Amino acid sequence: MDKKEEVIPSVSRIGKKPIPIPQGVKVKVEDRRLSVDGPKGQCSKEFPADMRITVGDKEVEVGRPSDSIRHRSLHGLTRTLIANMVAGVTKGFDKELEIVGVGYRVEAKKGGLNFQLGFSHPIFFESPEGIEFEVSNPTLFKVKGIDKELVGRVADRIRKLRPPEPYKGKGIRYRGEYVRRKAGKTAI
Repeated sequence: MDKKEEVIPSVSRIGKKPIPIPQGVKVKVEDRRLSVDGPKGQCSKEFPADMRITVGDKEVEVGRPSDSIRHRSLHGLTRTLIANMVAGVTKGFDKELEIVGVGYRVEAKKGGLNFQLGFSHPIFFESPEGIEFEVSNPTLFKVKGIDKELVGRVADRIRKLRPPEPYKGKGIRYRGEYVRRKAGKTAI
């Protein structure tokens, strides 16, 4: 037996927990693809063929065929991804970002966001499919959607337009994010 495939008997604490299905949510499994329909929309994802996904009346359970390292790691991951899909179609996910800097601002335009970030030109960020933006004031906005991974990826792409710099802290950051500041040059 390979060292990597060493069998260590253990039970995944996350993987063994059943996922409750809320009222108004439909879960279907066809071959390796799992689809979740809910009040906020519909999402589907393909999972590894090794994982056993069982859909009951009120809950979804995930099982694994063996205690190998690969199956143990996939067990908890599969359960968490399914739980995120169920939470996404019922409540949705959002990331709140803020803009710091004089003259830096954002405004909602049809199909995306328009940023003024200290460059000589405005930057238009087009909204991907399945993502909504909510601008509460010129320096505060939210990225919303039903897919947790997509919401995080879009928020990260927006943050990379002008990441916070360490001297004055100007740029786009997540709400509540701590930006470590550096001391500037001092005169003698």
